[in-house]
Amino acid sequence: MADHMADSVLAEVSDGLATITINRPDAMNAMNTATKVALRDALESAAADPAVRAVLLTATGRAFCVGQDLKEHVATLERTRESGSGNALSTVREHYNPIVRAIAGMPKPVVAGVNGVAAGAGFGFALACDYRVVADTASFNTSFAGVALTADSGVSWTLSRLIGQSRAADLLLFPRSISAQDAHELGIVNKLVPAADLAAEAAAVARTLASGPTVAYAALKESLAYGAGHTLSEALEKEDELQTRAGASEDHTIAVQAFLNKEKPKYLGR
Repeated sequence: MADHMADSVLAEVSDGLATITINRPDAMNAMNTATKVALRDALESAAADPAVRAVLLTATGRAFCVGQDLKEHVATLERTRESGSGNALSTVREHYNPIVRAIAGMPKPVVAGVNGVAAGAGFGFALACDYRVVADTASFNTSFAGVALTADSGVSWTLSRLIGQSRAADLLLFPRSISAQDAHELGIVNKLVPAADLAAEAAAVARTLASGPTVAYAALKESLAYGAGHTLSEALEKEDELQTRAGASEDHTIAVQAFLNKEKPKYLGR
C-alpha cells in the first residue's frame, strides 16, 4: 500500500513490517495539519492491521521531525484572535494525543529510526516508541518552553520515565539541543549508529521484531506501561494475566519445540 511520493507521510507494509515515513524534508518534517492527520491515520491503520507485526517510524531528509509547524500555528493563532473562534491548541487533543496513543498503545513493537533532529512533538513521537535507533548526527530538543508552551506529545510522561524527574525538568525548563551521544548516555537512545547506516540499521532492528513472537512483545509492552503506574503487587497480578496469554500463543509452543530440537524458531506472530 505504498502512497504517492508527494504525500507528507508515506506508508508501506512488507513481510509484517509497516514502514511509516514522515516526508516533508523541505520543512524539516514540521507538523502541519495535513501531515499530522496523515501520520495519525497511518499509525492507527498499522495498529489495527493484523498483517503488521512491527512498525518502523522514520523520516526523509536531514530532520526526523522538528515538531509543530510554527508558520501554520501563528496563522491559526491570528485567525483565532480575529474571529474569536477555533483553538490553535486543539491540535494536541485532535492529533498529537492520538498519534502518541497509537504508538505507545498498539500491541506490537514500534521502532524509531531517528535520522536527524527530533524537537518538540518530534521528540515526543520518538520517546513514545519502544526502541530508538539514532544516527550519530541526530540531536534532541524539548523546545516547548522556548516558545512559551508546556510539554505535549506524551513528553511529560515518557521523558521522566526514561531519564528521571530531575533531568527531565532540566531539559524542559532549559530547552537546548542535546547531541545523539549525550542522549545515548542519558538513556534516551537505545542504539547509536553512524548516520550512513541509520536506514539499514533501523530497518534491521524493526524486521527482527516483525519476525519475532508478537504476542509476547505485545505483553511485554503492556506490562512495562502498566508497571510504570502500579504497585509491585498489582504488577505481579498483571504479569500472571499476561504470562497466561503469552503461554497460550502458538509462538510459545513453537519456541519450546525449537529449543528442544536445537533449532531456530520460526514465529507466526500469533
